[in-house]
Amino acid sequence: MSVTDDSRPLTGILFALGAGAILSVNDLAIKALSGSYALHQIILIRAFVGIVLVLLVIRATRTGFRQLITRRPGAHLIRVSIVMVSNVTYFLGLAAMDIADALATAFVSPLLVTVMSAVILGEKVGPRRWAAVAVGLLGVVVMLRPGAGVIQPAAILVLISAFCYASSHMMTRRMRDTESAMTLNFFVQVGFVIVSTVMGLWVGDGHLSGSSDPSLAFLFRPWVWPPVADWWAFAATGLAVGIGGMMMSHAYRTTEAALVAPFEYIGMPMAIFWGVVVFGTWPDATAWVEIALICGAGLYTLWRETVRKQVQDAATPSGDL
Repeated sequence: MSVTDDSRPLTGILFALGAGAILSVNDLAIKALSGSYALHQIILIRAFVGIVLVLLVIRATRTGFRQLITRRPGAHLIRVSIVMVSNVTYFLGLAAMDIADALATAFVSPLLVTVMSAVILGEKVGPRRWAAVAVGLLGVVVMLRPGAGVIQPAAILVLISAFCYASSHMMTRRMRDTESAMTLNFFVQVGFVIVSTVMGLWVGDGHLSGSSDPSLAFLFRPWVWPPVADWWAFAATGLAVGIGGMMMSHAYRTTEAALVAPFEYIGMPMAIFWGVVVFGTWPDATAWVEIALICGAGLYTLWRETVRKQVQDAATPSGDL
């Protein structure tokens, strides 16, 4: 039996649950800041906070900074680029959508992880879990409401983000044998610093600002010095992405992707909570149908995975463990 894939599923599940809850704070902070600051300014500050956090954790580990030495710079470059596109497109969409609607759309990504885990990684996904994926995708279609005039560029941006997010987890699985969760997270933060700095030097003076579209306004808004009242949001997004990113990377490094993915749905009730408490928004009837389909598909996938594991364990002689 593989130690990394099968012996510690509970640890991976707990890390995924914790990461999903913590990362919801990042969505809350980004949404709160998106009306006053430029996306690249937020990402730059967030990345610096994240780097400091990751370096502190790495310093406290047994191998220390030696783990930042990598023989796979090309793989890191590809993964960082994918994560970059995923983050930027999601946050641009989030600026123009309710937080619950944006996250519900983004939750096509765990379904894509299940698909990719079968197609790319060769992990076994049975017909019932394929059916759950189909139900979850139906939920996404319900949220998009084709023909009702609701489909907008912001939703398309979030769907692009979901595909990139799922792809980044495939890269994480490919790199798990040589790269730690801290190393994976560190290089992502470095990538954010580089790209957001270049973006700030290009458009940070606001010469491209003025668009009435919320996403474009978020992208090209000039940099401003944040007042003390907003520092909590900048700190929250940096800490959330640093801690949550490391936890999620660890979950996908150590546990089968198709098992971990459904537990990311913890972000859905968190998004509804933040939407109601902070922004005063409540999902409408259609959104509740979509949430039920997607979350129901994830929970059913979890139940089927649990049954499959129990059957496998019962059929495996103790001497083979």
